[in-house]
Amino acid sequence: MTKVLELIQATKKINNGINETKVIMNEVNLTINQGEFVTVLGGNGAGKSTLFNSIAGSLTLTSGTVKLMGETVTNWNEEKRAKYLARVFQDPKMGTAPRMTVAENLLLAEKRGEKRKIKLRELKEKKTLYHEICSQVGNGLEKHLDTPTGDLSGGQRQALSLLMATLKKPDLLLLDEHTAALDPKTSKQLMALTDSRIKQEQLTCLMITHRMEDALHYGNRLIVLQKGKIVKDLDKQAKEKLTLADLLLFFEEEEE
Repeated sequence: MTKVLELIQATKKINNGINETKVIMNEVNLTINQGEFVTVLGGNGAGKSTLFNSIAGSLTLTSGTVKLMGETVTNWNEEKRAKYLARVFQDPKMGTAPRMTVAENLLLAEKRGEKRKIKLRELKEKKTLYHEICSQVGNGLEKHLDTPTGDLSGGQRQALSLLMATLKKPDLLLLDEHTAALDPKTSKQLMALTDSRIKQEQLTCLMITHRMEDALHYGNRLIVLQKGKIVKDLDKQAKEKLTLADLLLFFEEEEE
């Protein structure tokens, strides 16, 4: 089985005032195998963002090791890790270029992790494919291929971010509370699209969510973070037995 991600004794400490050090990720060991769809739960300050930033390279570990596809990337920056990773953020504005059209954004996504120059003349032959891809979303995005992304609704923009992240199949997809800024109906629609893309492309995915129903319903593995540590790591069989009450109990235990 191919190991897509390995965190070995991953630790992050920050200076929290004069002579004070705070541990925000504490000797985390985590292996994600190819084809796993892992949902990540945790309260405020549990270390979810630190985990993702450490994987993506936007945060440097104090100690420990990060491996992607067997290669040690601990000291690589975000740009260098982009050949392995794609990430969708909570804020719809963060995943797209607002002044570029939908089609131009998709063309940009096709070149992720490569040295690139945007050649607009390629757009004409690509538009049929982009129309077909955008038609899967179900929110009219395919009608806006020539619309600047900044003019889209939040739901359309976030759906575009997801399409961009999965257009060139990444080794690891990071979904960073990507439905949190959306209304319940749009969130539900985007989660259905997310699940469809992951299954269709057989992607390996880590998804932070604050919606416990989504954590239960989606994915084949669940991890729970508390105070910078993984306190629960449940496989598909254990996850399927969980109820909403069980998840709430995890958070009650954290508060004690």
